[in-house]
Amino acid sequence: MCGIVGAVAKRNIVSILVNGLLRLEYRGYDSAGLVVVHDGKLDRVRSIGRVAELATKSANTYGELGIAHTRWATHGVPSERNAHPHISRDLIAVVHNGIIENYEELRTDLTEQGYEFTSDTDTEVIAHLIHSHYAQGSLLVATQMALSRLIGAYAIGVVAADNPHQLIAARKGSPLLLGVGEGEHFIASDMSALLQVTKNVVYLEEGDVVEVNLANYRIFDTQGISIQRPVNVSQLNNDSVELGEYQHYMQKEIHEQPQALADTLESVCNSQTMVPGIFGAEATAIFPQIDSILILACGTSHHAGMVARYWLEEIAGIQCTVEIASEYRYRASVANPNTLVVTISQSGETADTLAALNHAKVTGHLFTLAICNVPESAIIRQSKLRFLTRAGPEIGVASTKAFTTQLAALFLLTLVLAKLRGRIDPEREQQFLHELRHLPSAVKKVLALEPQIAELSRNFADKQHALFLGRGLHYPIALEGALKLKEISYIHAEAYPAGELKHGPLALVDKDMPVVSVAPNDMLLEKLKSNLQEVRARGGELYVFADANTHIKEAEGVHILQMPEHAGFLSPILHTIPLQLLAYYVALQKGTDVDKPRNLAKSVTVE
Repeated sequence: MCGIVGAVAKRNIVSILVNGLLRLEYRGYDSAGLVVVHDGKLDRVRSIGRVAELATKSANTYGELGIAHTRWATHGVPSERNAHPHISRDLIAVVHNGIIENYEELRTDLTEQGYEFTSDTDTEVIAHLIHSHYAQGSLLVATQMALSRLIGAYAIGVVAADNPHQLIAARKGSPLLLGVGEGEHFIASDMSALLQVTKNVVYLEEGDVVEVNLANYRIFDTQGISIQRPVNVSQLNNDSVELGEYQHYMQKEIHEQPQALADTLESVCNSQTMVPGIFGAEATAIFPQIDSILILACGTSHHAGMVARYWLEEIAGIQCTVEIASEYRYRASVANPNTLVVTISQSGETADTLAALNHAKVTGHLFTLAICNVPESAIIRQSKLRFLTRAGPEIGVASTKAFTTQLAALFLLTLVLAKLRGRIDPEREQQFLHELRHLPSAVKKVLALEPQIAELSRNFADKQHALFLGRGLHYPIALEGALKLKEISYIHAEAYPAGELKHGPLALVDKDMPVVSVAPNDMLLEKLKSNLQEVRARGGELYVFADANTHIKEAEGVHILQMPEHAGFLSPILHTIPLQLLAYYVALQKGTDVDKPRNLAKSVTVE
């Protein structure tokens, strides 16, 4: 969600802060700000709206130590007074990602001590708390003492006006990393913000506090003990986060899916067999012990889990439950120690999914597997087994390539478990491998339909509502299509299993309600055709994304997008692509901010 950048150097770091924030715009935000230390004073600049405005306002600012932030409002409306950094008595400045749950209690205590609050945020209590302990003369100690009183999640950066080359940072429940340079150091909530200055990075662990100076840094764990963390060389590069020839990151990332899928499947597609080891060294011992699957995820990742349930139960013959992570953690559930708990997250820092994973472990689940796109993320580190999708950076808030690579990873999990359980023989295994190798090429063929989808999108320009239909394996894809349209075009869209039409949703259908249907050539096709007739009989306008040989004909009020082929069990991946493109081009018709839709954030690191 919010973004943090900080730097200490022997040069003006304002451009580093601003450019870092620009790299983090994809995370979603409503205001931005920075503070630098110069001549023993804090120089703060804040703005509402885009980072570009902050860049203009800070053009003449100078400082060799500073912190910057993009805010996604939680406590207090978007406004300049609520924008970070927050300052205590012109001495301490703080930026913060996360939520402080006991801020009201702390605010009362601090007000009684004489501190004046100038914002509605929970973050301001951190600045005043640190200031209240700073009389002891150590910014590190003051920060550690303040953190001991906080309940909730945080990633913070702290500077003091009288400490021109010292930066304190800490994390708990929200991501933060340290960038290592030569005679200069940096902090950020995402590596992409630091590519401009370094590729050497230390991933801070839960509860870490780091004291950063020009020449060195020291990391302390939750017990206050000085520890060493490894320095990693990031594989991310500037090209991967540049827009290039595309109009928007979302469009770019839709077109990157063939390569993302090829990269994700590389480990198996270049071999002749599938082995449990692709999910981690312990998978060979763990997989034979499991008798059920529990998938925990949010949003788009939850839809991926819903598709996987069909695969796991039909192909692998193993019981599967899929839960929304934010709901699972708050209900009393019965643990089965032989269940494999699978968490799915693009960022690996999704707060609800991380909390659900920890809840599952506390209740007695022993076996955990993370499917994630970020190698050093919290969800990877906290799971016994892991599979890294190789989608590369996903900048657009609406997930595209992360979703299809998650599906690919879940299909691999299905096949490995099916093989272990004797559900597929060597011949069928080879057939599945062949289909996986062909998948990137099949996606390219679907992408070639882009001009036709762009033309169809014109019919949605004046619509306020849409209905998406799917059956069986493709019902979750209808859900994903509706979510994409909602996210970036702001059209109210709902998805239903097509068989549920006559149980209520049919009442909504009229000439102003476009109905989008996913129509694969599978065993449910004839039933789906009957459902589509129900729509036409009520005057509904149909948009049918149909496989080859489905024999659904174009007619008045029936628009057909003919898919190049039918991909069997992998069909959900192919049918996802045109729905992504439809949402994208409808958003263009509507004139919305495609990559940064209102009210949304990319990495949801608060509850």
